[in-house]
Amino acid sequence: MTRYHSALGGLLALVAAVGGTACVPGGDMASHQNAAAQDAARNAQASSYDPSTVGHTTQTLAHAATPAPADQPQLRYTLNRLITKDGGPGALVALRDRSGGEVLTSGVADVRNQAPMRGDGRFRIGSMTKPFMATVMLQLVGEGRVALDAHVERYLPGVVRGHGNDGREITVRELLQHTSGLPDYLDYLKPEDVLNNPRAHYDARHLVRLALAHPRAFEPGTDWSYSNTGYLVAGMIIERVTGRTYGDEIRRRIIEPLGLRQTSVPHGDDTAIRGPHPRGYARPGKDAPLKDITALNPTITGASGSMISSGADLDRFLDALVRGTLLAPAELRQMMKTRPTGSPDGGAYGLGLESHPLPCGGLAWGHDGGVPGYQAVGAATVDGRQATAMVNLCPGGTQAQNDDMMSAVRTALCEGRSSR
Repeated sequence: MTRYHSALGGLLALVAAVGGTACVPGGDMASHQNAAAQDAARNAQASSYDPSTVGHTTQTLAHAATPAPADQPQLRYTLNRLITKDGGPGALVALRDRSGGEVLTSGVADVRNQAPMRGDGRFRIGSMTKPFMATVMLQLVGEGRVALDAHVERYLPGVVRGHGNDGREITVRELLQHTSGLPDYLDYLKPEDVLNNPRAHYDARHLVRLALAHPRAFEPGTDWSYSNTGYLVAGMIIERVTGRTYGDEIRRRIIEPLGLRQTSVPHGDDTAIRGPHPRGYARPGKDAPLKDITALNPTITGASGSMISSGADLDRFLDALVRGTLLAPAELRQMMKTRPTGSPDGGAYGLGLESHPLPCGGLAWGHDGGVPGYQAVGAATVDGRQATAMVNLCPGGTQAQNDDMMSAVRTALCEGRSSR
């Protein structure tokens, strides 16, 4: 998916300043002009790759006629790259179609005890929270409780004001589609504060005010620019309309109906990841040792990226979303009504959901996210294929890490088509 600041954008600047690289949250299955050429080259290399030479495992999620691991050489090759050349401690790819699914894993969940990456591990999903948020908002639209083209002012009078930012001019649709012009609050946090004090509490209204202290990026509706601030405001609207937190609404409207047992919205300042999970790491500078940043206060991202899930659960959610289980046809059409983002491959952004052409034909619908400790990307097709990739390193991965994660999702979706 298109590169944008789906997690702590300022961390990119911090890592660059000390001579390192960072995960690039917001990249997608085809974010580079040469992505197809890169995949072709990797296919050629994968044909001679022996998966027995590295520590891979496969966990079957359901009785399924899915390809055997030996029939997935490119995915195995990409997983190997993620934990070797790209520098990630561990990685996984969860793939699923209508006949079932499996999770391929590689590397370690904990660098201290070398525990292997588990297929059922939970991880922070960063901006993959946004499709959940947009789904809740669109359900409220379907219930007549929110109007997509109503101004923010109707729901939050006087909240969005300052330096040209004005809730009387910004619509709910523009919040969800990143066309509001609101500056991204993450650009104005001190990244070293986040890395050095990951348990600190942040108030959503304070973060919004932090953004509003800066000029708007453009007049609402005239351009596209990724803004986590818009989703903080969307969370406030959900709370004002329903009388419940955005997390409560996600739980009762999505998590519980779909039976997503490995998915959660953290409460308050809870820094823990419940259940089995890989440790999350950051590399604060080139050649710097890994920093364990698993315990993170979710208020740093709030409604823009606080959720925890697993590869299998994300696949199930994306499938239910794009196939119309969660939204009525009218609302799903609105979600899938996209506008270009400037991605070289023709990527476009709807309402909390992004589309990209696949090299094997058709569109992949999904999102990605990067949050300290974890980078993830997931996508689904309307004909029933899903894939999610995760690496437990962010920031501090190489640019190749981002590319290979996107390649893994593209490959899984296209191999799923060719295997049937």
